[in-house]
Amino acid sequence: MSWFKREFAQNENRLASDRGIDAEDLFDDLVNSVPAGSSGLMLQPYWSPGLKIPGPEAKGAIIGFGDVHTRAHLYRSILEGLAYALREGAERTVRRSGVKINEIRVAGGGSQSKAAMQLTADIFGLPASNPHVYEASGLGAAIDAAVGVGLHPNFDAAVAAMTRTSLTFEPIPANQEIYNELYQRVYLKMYPVLKPLYEQIREITGYPPND
Repeated sequence: MSWFKREFAQNENRLASDRGIDAEDLFDDLVNSVPAGSSGLMLQPYWSPGLKIPGPEAKGAIIGFGDVHTRAHLYRSILEGLAYALREGAERTVRRSGVKINEIRVAGGGSQSKAAMQLTADIFGLPASNPHVYEASGLGAAIDAAVGVGLHPNFDAAVAAMTRTSLTFEPIPANQEIYNELYQRVYLKMYPVLKPLYEQIREITGYPPND
């Protein structure tokens, strides 16, 4: 998001400065101007190489680009790619833990975007809610302190008393169908197909460097 804001959001930065608001407050207009699936623009958000999945050779990738695509498509595809990656990680966790996920909680800066919340619900196919405060790490610290000083007898009681959801976004069936098809038939295949090319790029250019 910071990269997009720096490189492509000069208009929003200028308008936000004039209005005394954050540029991100204007980004939902970009998202909502583009259909679900970003007109076929697919992004794999592996710009920070991992250890196993993705491996150290990984890079970000965008496929499906055409002259119909605008910076609004790019921005929406970034959000979609991040949500695909989160879904992939969540499904891996479910397989290992055996614990089914029935709903999504989204905290942090992204939870302030209604467009991002709706997109997350659509890609996961689950209700997505944000907490009543978006700085969840601070709330967690407050819960720890409340239990520590005895304001609440245990964490279950503290969580029940100190947390609540704000808005809940239900999946839109038509969008959910599009996203599920793209996720299953395209996104999950991107890394296995591109991995050998990433390795060749790393061998030729030295990026990302070997530790």
